[in-house]
Amino acid sequence: MAYETIASLVNLGGLVLKNRIIFAPTSFGLPEERLLEKLRRIAAGGCAMIIVGDVPAGRSPFGSLYSARGFAWYRRLCEAVHREGCLICAQLHQSDSDLAGMVRYLPGILTKRYSMDQLRELLNQRVGPYISSLPAEKVAGITASFGSAAVLAGKAGFDMVQVHGDRMCGSFASPLFNRRQDRYGASVANRARFAVEAVTSIRRSLPDMPIDFKLAVRQEEPHYGNAGVLVEELPVLIPLLEQAGATSFHVALADHSRLSDTIPPANHPYFSGQGCFLRYADKVRSLTHLPVCGVGGLTDPDFVEKQLKSGRIDCAAMSRQLLADPDWPRKVTEGNTGAVRQCVRCNRDCLGGIQRHEGVHCVFDREQV
Repeated sequence: MAYETIASLVNLGGLVLKNRIIFAPTSFGLPEERLLEKLRRIAAGGCAMIIVGDVPAGRSPFGSLYSARGFAWYRRLCEAVHREGCLICAQLHQSDSDLAGMVRYLPGILTKRYSMDQLRELLNQRVGPYISSLPAEKVAGITASFGSAAVLAGKAGFDMVQVHGDRMCGSFASPLFNRRQDRYGASVANRARFAVEAVTSIRRSLPDMPIDFKLAVRQEEPHYGNAGVLVEELPVLIPLLEQAGATSFHVALADHSRLSDTIPPANHPYFSGQGCFLRYADKVRSLTHLPVCGVGGLTDPDFVEKQLKSGRIDCAAMSRQLLADPDWPRKVTEGNTGAVRQCVRCNRDCLGGIQRHEGVHCVFDREQV
């Protein structure tokens, strides 16, 4: 099978990508130097763009663009990725973790007594009360910080920014967490206001910067995802984001649930197949003419080519597959698919590594030691 569509150019908000393969935003839990080498290696494998996950929109002790050290780190990362002929995007986010409310659990966190799923459950218990009680003036200040962060991201060398539609954006969007009755709560449009203001802030600060929006979609019957918006609410949200200045959409399952739902293994009861989240991208595609990026269990070149060629999605985002074989894009576009190490979606050392507080790895890494 030929892979002309995978290898073809695509325009995302004025930014031209050399092919249709994007490295999806990933929380690695690795030291800086090891993370730098990991992302450099993925860039060298031929993907068109890397999305760096969880870049704080505000001042943060965890890798902030606002500090001299943090800014220097992101600049080094951008330079390393660019040297490999790859573009790079900063996923801007605002945490919805009530850190003050988590102080009582600090000893257990530091000693790694809590598993990642246990820690997520503790954090999620605090999300609703926390975001529902934030003063409106403080919320407006948080959304304004996305513009400031985007300016710094551009100066550091990022080619694009993505607004993380989960985290605080997704929590405000979901009535499961958001119990506010002011301009940030109750109606779908009001619950979407946080996300819309974040995009608006970036567009005002950077009129020409491409802005991707990670759409976090939750569903019922069966229930998956707690933050984000229901499919039925997308007709309200998408036009608002377009008007605010979003130039593309990256569609995934909403978070704030089990990690094995948003990073589903091959034996997942509901998300076991190739392109497991593309059902949400289909709805987004029906509502916008902007580029749509799909994600979730995309490993097979024939399947990916078919989705791109049909116009179902414009780009394919991968994380675990490019961890298993960073050279997937180069091998596929050169027609050497027989040499691809295909991700088996076992979650043993990628998701498992995070859960064991060891950082993200791949079972195939063991073969290279």
